[in-house]
Amino acid sequence: MMERMRKKRLGDLLAAAKLAILCPADVEDVEICGVTDDSRKVSPGMLFVAVAGATVNGHRFINDAVANGCAAVLACRDFAGQCAVPLMKIDDTAKALGYLAAAFFDFPCRRMKMIGITGTNGKTTCTYLLESMIGLAGGTPGVIGTVSVRYQGCESPAALTTPQPVELQQILCQMVEAGVTHVAMEVSSHALAQQRINGVWFDVALFTNISRDHLDFHGSMAGYFAEKEKLFASYLKEDGKGVIVLGKEEEQEGNGWCDRLVDVLARGKHGCLTCGIGRGLIQAGNFKFDLQGIRAEIVTLEARCVLDSPLVGDFNLRNLLAVIGCGTALGYDLPTVCRGVAGVAGVPGRLERVLPNGDTLRQGREVAAVFVDYAHTPDALENVLLTLRALNPARLIVVFGCGGDRDRGKRPLMGGVAARLADVLLVTSDNPRSEPPQKIMEEIVAGIMEEKLTKAKGEQLMQSRQQKGYDVIEERAEAIRIAISGAQAGDVVLISGKGHESYQIIGSRKLFFDDRQQAKAQLNIARQAA
Repeated sequence: MMERMRKKRLGDLLAAAKLAILCPADVEDVEICGVTDDSRKVSPGMLFVAVAGATVNGHRFINDAVANGCAAVLACRDFAGQCAVPLMKIDDTAKALGYLAAAFFDFPCRRMKMIGITGTNGKTTCTYLLESMIGLAGGTPGVIGTVSVRYQGCESPAALTTPQPVELQQILCQMVEAGVTHVAMEVSSHALAQQRINGVWFDVALFTNISRDHLDFHGSMAGYFAEKEKLFASYLKEDGKGVIVLGKEEEQEGNGWCDRLVDVLARGKHGCLTCGIGRGLIQAGNFKFDLQGIRAEIVTLEARCVLDSPLVGDFNLRNLLAVIGCGTALGYDLPTVCRGVAGVAGVPGRLERVLPNGDTLRQGREVAAVFVDYAHTPDALENVLLTLRALNPARLIVVFGCGGDRDRGKRPLMGGVAARLADVLLVTSDNPRSEPPQKIMEEIVAGIMEEKLTKAKGEQLMQSRQQKGYDVIEERAEAIRIAISGAQAGDVVLISGKGHESYQIIGSRKLFFDDRQQAKAQLNIARQAA
């Protein structure tokens, strides 16, 4: 969509952003045609905001921004340099950037219903469910998430779960101009820590769950939770509501964080809706799970409704409850909400069933059931494996690895989870990035060895219907081939870790690789051989 040329008087822009920035009177009338923190994106007339990032300090590029034609510069207060255009200062430019971008685009979040979703797992699935529900209820949905940004027939791949501040505000502005009424947006803990969503406020904030992830960045679970808590403490609109998914009663650690968040909302002015399996204001009961999906009775204080969903497993029932909670918070009636979420047949890379060419979910009995999932934390992997184990497969076969340059502490934990719950485990390479794949796999195997699982050749394990064990196969395509070619009808194969991703990052190279394509090719071969 071609965007109209947008300009702002500098004094008006700073006033709208409500930041403590001293703007000399003689430059208030300077016309600003854009805001950016990237000197390479500066064009004549833009405001350049110098941000001291984790790896690059934008103050080093002020002269480049001036050379590219910026009309003014905003720097941190301790910047001692000079430049040839008006220079303003503030304590925290990273904090200011989002508000300035929002002001430049006239605060688009105020003209749409905003639903922000945070949590370790389930965010992406919830955006797809929200998109379906909002559309069925008569709204026009937009989505900003891990898989893509999409609205009104436009879709582009996502670089980050939550975009950088200027890009985010631009996307929201484009959504407003396209007639979007509701936005479902994934809000990562990194985005909250880096203040990317400043200038965005939400009508509904959803907390799906929390478990170990990103501790290389946050340092501790308390630090990780503190960032997610900000969505509810600082980014809700005046009449906004929080929706909290409660874990099972026996999940003490997870429920502790949930309870803390409920308390945060109770102490404030915002309403709170809790939901869960047998717990909360919105509950699911009389539920049944199988390979064809979920059937459950949804009960609120005012109504009850039977839900039939093609999604698989109890963790997806919790995702469904989460979105039903959001629908309730938005004022939709329960039957409409249930019909809306039931319309989602699957989510890319989230326990996504891969089928041979020409098959449907109720065909292909002569080959194994194969799923691809994004699970890349111990809790997510355990949830998926418990879900598949509950379907009583002849054997549960798992292919997975861990990403490089990320939290190393979760690697043995994930190895232990997989060793406990799988019959055959093939450890492979994920996105090793700058780390040697062998080193990553050795740290996974350390957790497997604690479970005393036997090591054997992958082909041997697949040929035996009785032997449990694991193997290490660095080439991911080969691990997938061995798993699917050796699996038989009644077996379930899970390929975990990368989900919807269509690439593999090895060193500095980003190479095409799609678990789903690899799995489908092997299933087609298995079908021909059956």
